[in-house]
Amino acid sequence: MCTVCGCGDGETKVEGHHHHDHHHDHGHDHGHHHHDHGDHEHVLPDGTVIRHGHHEHHDHHHGHGHHHHHDDGVIDLGRGPAGTEVPGMSQTRLVQIEQDILAKNDSFAAVNRQLFAARGAFVLNLMSSPGSGKTTLLARTLTDLKGRFPVAVIEGDQQTSFDADRIRATGAPAIQINTGKGCHLDAQMVTQALGRLGTPENGVLFIENVGNLVCPVGFDLGEAHKVVVLSVTEGEDKPLKYPNMFAAADLLLVTKVDLLPHLTFDVERMIAYARQIKPSLEVLPVSATSGEGLEAWYAWIDAGLAKARR
Repeated sequence: MCTVCGCGDGETKVEGHHHHDHHHDHGHDHGHHHHDHGDHEHVLPDGTVIRHGHHEHHDHHHGHGHHHHHDDGVIDLGRGPAGTEVPGMSQTRLVQIEQDILAKNDSFAAVNRQLFAARGAFVLNLMSSPGSGKTTLLARTLTDLKGRFPVAVIEGDQQTSFDADRIRATGAPAIQINTGKGCHLDAQMVTQALGRLGTPENGVLFIENVGNLVCPVGFDLGEAHKVVVLSVTEGEDKPLKYPNMFAAADLLLVTKVDLLPHLTFDVERMIAYARQIKPSLEVLPVSATSGEGLEAWYAWIDAGLAKARR
């Protein structure tokens, strides 16, 4: 369970490799009565410390009914289903756990970033809501740029390998990460995927994040740029509804612009909203169907790759 966004409690799978929630059975029941013991800690094999806060005056049975969940170091001891707070866990404790989670993520992101720099790789974190056309645009991009430089793709989804299969059909190497109930990729998942996929030397690594305009923005993956993808079939007010995503992005790709003659979507109004959040945000209208704007997108990638190689 990720206390930052309330996701998790599932299984993460990097193709060919599973990450399970582990259920610790202490092998005994002790129905003792707690009287405000305060906090105690468990240290996981990877060094992660889980701190518990206890209720006053409750029976606490360890055994088959007591589980500690930890999934790749993303821990939640303070919230139940749908992010509800668990009694006995103070807001201060929740904040501390969130800080610990993000600090651990940032340490993996730093390792990733050093690896990318050493390999001269230009890495993009593509984020959007579901249905924005992100995978279609990526497949068209890989097809058009084939042979120009090395590429690789990490695909993030809760379930299925459909997107990775589509990407591999273009000839590009790709690996699928299924996050289960998780709503975003984190840096450790990317580190593990790179161990199987490899990092394209002097090339471009595309990371297609789980479809979600909220949670992915909070997790640095070690990328050079966050790219937000918004289609003209979505609302013009998305930048105002999800400001953190647009504030963190360096580039906004406005997709499916070939459909504009059939819609009432006001592109200029949406761009104005986005730049109200981040005045320096670059914006490129594109269509994977008609090819409109794609050369500008490819030029942006070329410029970023040239910088990464230097």
